[in-house]
Amino acid sequence: MQEAKLQARVLHLLSQEETLDALKAVEVDPYGIQAMLPKMVHLNILIEGVECKVANIIKQEMLSLGADAAVARDAVGCSITRTDVILMGTLKQIRLFTEKIAEQPFGLQRISESIREILLNLSLDSSLLQTSRREIKIGERTLIMGIINVTPDSFSDGGRFTTPQMAVEEGVRMVEDGADLIDIGGESSRPGSDPITEEEELRRVIPVVRGLAGKVSIPLSVDTMKAAVARAALDEGAEIVNDISSMHCDDQMTKVVAEAGAALILMHMRGMPKTMQTGDLAYRSLRGEVISFLQERIDTAGKGGIAPVQIMVDPGLGFGKSAMDNVRLIRHLRELTIFGRPVVAGPSRKSFIGHVTGGSPQERIEGTAAAVTAAIMNGSRVIRVHDVKTMKKVAAMADALVRV
Repeated sequence: MQEAKLQARVLHLLSQEETLDALKAVEVDPYGIQAMLPKMVHLNILIEGVECKVANIIKQEMLSLGADAAVARDAVGCSITRTDVILMGTLKQIRLFTEKIAEQPFGLQRISESIREILLNLSLDSSLLQTSRREIKIGERTLIMGIINVTPDSFSDGGRFTTPQMAVEEGVRMVEDGADLIDIGGESSRPGSDPITEEEELRRVIPVVRGLAGKVSIPLSVDTMKAAVARAALDEGAEIVNDISSMHCDDQMTKVVAEAGAALILMHMRGMPKTMQTGDLAYRSLRGEVISFLQERIDTAGKGGIAPVQIMVDPGLGFGKSAMDNVRLIRHLRELTIFGRPVVAGPSRKSFIGHVTGGSPQERIEGTAAAVTAAIMNGSRVIRVHDVKTMKKVAAMADALVRV
């Protein structure tokens, strides 16, 4: 009788679902699966700015569980005041760690709560988005947000729509091409652009919102930093506010969004469009700053009456970042899922793509397709694009790659 051939190989498991499938393929007992699954999912969690005495407690508690924690070299002797800490362990070990420190002093209880919230958000397959007019389930497939810029100077399609009717017709075409949402903007946010008056932005945007609201049934978003424009657009049928300043530009924006019950996209941007790409673009920790900024904005929105279910987050590709910073953000986009809110990504035709592929904005469709695919595979569930018909197909293929 021929001896069975033994073969060893590495399992590249990208999700808990794939891990579960691997265990089932081995025909593991269901009770065994429950016990083993958390042991097969490995996590690295960064905690920033921890007091050294607390960091040493964390390290000892992790070691006691067979896991580990990385701290600064001088943290053990407390010759420095604070250190960042990287927790390294399986899902089971991290959960046990949060239980062990939950009742301990020195701020460990708060750390436990924060990590538990992260673990919960990472486990979500989908989330609900509440707008002023409906509830949208996001996560089953990637949603395509079509871009309509009614501006003379936007980087890609400025001056394309010289009348509101032309913009409305484009919006209708986008719906026919498969758009799930449409984002309408009247003020260019390209690097170096000058701001416009409230009156001019209203003149550009409101007729388009009004016209589209009477012709399409999908949610409309208004891309504005001005509360008065947001209020008027919401009154005319928009239900999402896409504020690239994350409510920094106009202190009335929080009130407008809260009173309307609208959805809100919070985006990271350093500076303003006029100056965001000038000067020093270096970050001590790019992802750390983006996440810290978005968390502060989510907290501020909550204090102003905007619930988490109304919020989406956007890393701000092209806004105050170098070309390679944008590439790195897409590569690590999944880190933004710790908020438990839908991640919006807008790489469409942007200059960082041209930095890699060359060509004018209209010649960056292949690069956009690659960036969209990577963004979806790394956790984005809403993609903001100019080329709806093409990117709808790209997203469908990327969704298949993620969910097969």
